[in-house]
Amino acid sequence: MKHRSYLSIFAFRTTWITVLAVLFAMGNCSCESGQRINRSGPASGTAQTPATNSSTSSGDQGSVLSDSSGSSADSNQVDSSAVSDSTTTDSTALSLADTTASDSSTTAASQDWISGLPRLYTYRIVETYPHDHDAFTQGLVVQDSILYESTGLYGESTLRKVSLNTGEVLKRVDLDSRYFGEGLTAIGNRLVQLTWKSEVGFVYDKASFEQTGSFTYPTEGWGITYDGERLIMSTGSSTLYFRDPETFEETGRLEVTANLSPVANLNELEFVEGEIFANVWQTDRIAIISPQTGQVTGWLDLSGIVPSEERLESGAVLNGIAYDDKDNRLYVTGKLWPYLFEIELVPSE
Repeated sequence: MKHRSYLSIFAFRTTWITVLAVLFAMGNCSCESGQRINRSGPASGTAQTPATNSSTSSGDQGSVLSDSSGSSADSNQVDSSAVSDSTTTDSTALSLADTTASDSSTTAASQDWISGLPRLYTYRIVETYPHDHDAFTQGLVVQDSILYESTGLYGESTLRKVSLNTGEVLKRVDLDSRYFGEGLTAIGNRLVQLTWKSEVGFVYDKASFEQTGSFTYPTEGWGITYDGERLIMSTGSSTLYFRDPETFEETGRLEVTANLSPVANLNELEFVEGEIFANVWQTDRIAIISPQTGQVTGWLDLSGIVPSEERLESGAVLNGIAYDDKDNRLYVTGKLWPYLFEIELVPSE
């Protein structure tokens, strides 16, 4: 009996030891399994979005942020989500900004149209001066009662210094017969003259008329003026080109429009009190253009300034604008016109 009791006690203890060992093993497995789920992604290492609600996801983010030893997969997932949201917000903001800018531009154009822009002007003749009716005028500059004039036609193109009061030609340079003279402007003691289709311009000393340089451009040359900082050039299109006055390299472009439509055939140019005056070829109109926006803010109608019977040639069209910025005087003439006029702008009724 005693031997049997010992065996019973030994079996009882062995059974409890076995049970405790099994329970201990189960507890360890459960803890390790929980850690792997919380800190590690799938076995392949590819980040995936769990099919759980946002409250569970929020809890995972907190666990990742609080444990620096955790996997970076969840951290990347959180960051990319934030970036995605931010990008969406930025894109929406940009879209709204673009729409607003577009709406503002359209609104401004509409307001200009409603408010009467472009403004309409006619003219009053202040003084009439003689002009060489054989001069095919392409460019005109006035300084100190002296005109500097570029004339065109192959074999007849010239650069001239002319007395404003008498029309007498004081100095003259004939261009090579290969060149058709076009626009003209002054930059300090230099004169800059364009040619039509030769894609070359010439630079002269204003006092001596000695040619001191040349430059090229990949378009036709029509009109040119200087705003004190940039050369502004026309090509017979609706686009004006800005050029550096030293290197003559292109620095920008300006599309000219009136009531949202392009204005083509821009020819002779002059910079007048912060605006660009541009003769429209084969018309008696001068467009007054904003150099900031390209919008035509006014039209100057010079119809009738030279009676039709005094225009001796069919090509005798308006094509000469010069502004004396010292005395605030505006002059106009044309190809083969017998007169040059000082005028004042008069608002149309």
